[in-house]
Amino acid sequence: ALERHSERLGGAPGESGGGEVAAELRECSQQEYALTTEMREVSEAITTAEIEAAQLRDRRDESRTELARLATSLERELAAAAEDLPATEREEIGVKLERLVRRREQIGPVNPLAEREYSEAAEHVRELKEQRVDIEAALEELKALIRRTDREIAAAFEETFEATARNFEEMVVELFPGGSGKLRRIDAAPSRAVAGANGQVGERAEPDPDDEADAFGAPKDEAWGVEIEVTPAGKSTRRLSLLSGGEKSLVALAFVFAVLMARPCPFYILDEVEAALDDLNIDRFLRLVRRFSQRSQFIVVTHQKRTMDAADILYGVSMGGDGITKVVSRKLPRDRDIEPGDVPEADAAAAEAA
Repeated sequence: ALERHSERLGGAPGESGGGEVAAELRECSQQEYALTTEMREVSEAITTAEIEAAQLRDRRDESRTELARLATSLERELAAAAEDLPATEREEIGVKLERLVRRREQIGPVNPLAEREYSEAAEHVRELKEQRVDIEAALEELKALIRRTDREIAAAFEETFEATARNFEEMVVELFPGGSGKLRRIDAAPSRAVAGANGQVGERAEPDPDDEADAFGAPKDEAWGVEIEVTPAGKSTRRLSLLSGGEKSLVALAFVFAVLMARPCPFYILDEVEAALDDLNIDRFLRLVRRFSQRSQFIVVTHQKRTMDAADILYGVSMGGDGITKVVSRKLPRDRDIEPGDVPEADAAAAEAA
């Protein structure tokens, strides 16, 4: 190539002009090497710039994604800053960021299942709220049922008490010839004492509204009682606690038969109710038993011979000489009931009292 170049310059190799050509060639070679080196450096710079540009594009995309995530999380519209922040503000943000990082490290590792657990807990709370609404509705229905039941009980009690009171007066006349008796309702609640303005203690007449209903909203049971007053013939009015044993037995029998007339039952068990009665009052008791034996059955436990004689069927327990007990029974004939005139002593006492 050098020879061809030398021929174009008009001289052959080895002539006097060959030195200049060689020098020129060396200079061109040096320039060529310098240009090649410069091209290689420029190519490397371009490659580096392209890599940096790709990295910047990736960082830009990541920044946009993070900005969109923060906007969604904060529920605010966020946009990239128009210009760079000042150095001082960037330092402050860096300090805050480091502080937040330390606080996050103190909190500990993040529970990846926290979001699901929160959703489950929220669903459980919602179910509990629905159950609470159902329970409150059922409670209101229960309160209404309790109030209605209380009214029905009160009405039934009033009806039964009035009937029993009327019947009791009739029974007292039957068992206490010439006497009288009555039932009356009393307020058995203890009186509540309150202090007056002058320091004196008195009784409060009006009830406390807060005490009128229980936890279910139903009225509380009032402390009512029934007081029995009896006036035997020729005596003053006495309370039950002031009567003798026989008189108490007669009053109890009068009350039992009064309830029987108001609310009959299929059978009654009377355990030695006439143990404290004399023969005269036993006969009065037996007349009542016979009177009501058509509607109810009476099972009477007794040691009184008069009561045994008035029974339809006797059941007894006896012990033989061998020490073995056995139950014996006997059906007694009953041609007619005990009528006035069968017991002269009772009739005479009744006539005298009248």
